[in-house]
Amino acid sequence: MRIIAGIDLGGTAVNYTLIDEQEKFLIEGLCEHPARSREGPAICLQQIADGLVIAAAKAGVQLSDIISAGLDTPGPASATGVFSARGSTNFVHADWSEFDIRAGLEAKLGIPVTYLNDGNAGALWGHFSLFGTSKTMTSVSAIIGTGLGGGVIVGDHVVTGRKGFGGELGHVLIPYQSIEGIAGMRPECNCGRTGDLESLCSLTAIEKTILPYFLARHPEHQLNQAGEKAAKLVRGLAERGDSLCREVFRVQAHALGLFFDEMVNTFDPDALIVGGGAIETGAEFQAWFIEQIRAGMPAQRVEQADIPIRIMPNGDTAGSRGAAIEALKLARR
Repeated sequence: MRIIAGIDLGGTAVNYTLIDEQEKFLIEGLCEHPARSREGPAICLQQIADGLVIAAAKAGVQLSDIISAGLDTPGPASATGVFSARGSTNFVHADWSEFDIRAGLEAKLGIPVTYLNDGNAGALWGHFSLFGTSKTMTSVSAIIGTGLGGGVIVGDHVVTGRKGFGGELGHVLIPYQSIEGIAGMRPECNCGRTGDLESLCSLTAIEKTILPYFLARHPEHQLNQAGEKAAKLVRGLAERGDSLCREVFRVQAHALGLFFDEMVNTFDPDALIVGGGAIETGAEFQAWFIEQIRAGMPAQRVEQADIPIRIMPNGDTAGSRGAAIEALKLARR
């Protein structure tokens, strides 16, 4: 057997998947354990290698059957997996500074390793799930989590750009002032920009900007008593129909609509894809959220009004699956 591994390394967990050359996934659900990325490269890379042994056993294959691996991590990092001089956003150990994690893992495992940032890996899986290995289709994905990740896929190629920062969709500026019901709001991103997509469409945005804005206008709302937990309770309340929490997500959806309008006019894509924890909900809320994205988009050309908006499949495993698909492409060359 010739098996390809997908490894999604985050700040708190590492998730694995395995795929064969016929594009069949051998692990369907989550195969993860707590990550030790905060303890530095040496410990973290050994942990990844140890976890791959467990994943192979779970899939019923031999470790020697795994011929290559795809890795994804949070950035900032180059297109080849070299972290910035400040290290990765979620990996606090000083030894991550300018560390080549792709080459380091390749040396540890003794097999070829490809690299994508986590947003691009999720975007590649969303694209592949819709279009397979088509060379002609284009998609744009936005993945809403603590921040806003995503990516642009043209054909079966991830747009990474000159330095690896292609697909940094969260930091694209949008005309947020046109969103109804937020007069006076000044959404500031942790990157220092005002009015980029992440400043309105992320858990951080809910916690830092959107929820305080609405709670100040509704002092009677129960979330005023929830303290630091309030932002994490918004999704559940919104799904159950709470009007204030629906307003929070309406603002996020309309921000995403403005962003997607920019992407439609830039790439004329075949699909727009939404993923992340914000829409890990029931079908009713997902349908409402997509409807609100549409409502937030300026009028489209007739020829572009039918571009579908899809929900990212496979939730928490999207990153590892996308990483595996990238490695599979290399294995086929």
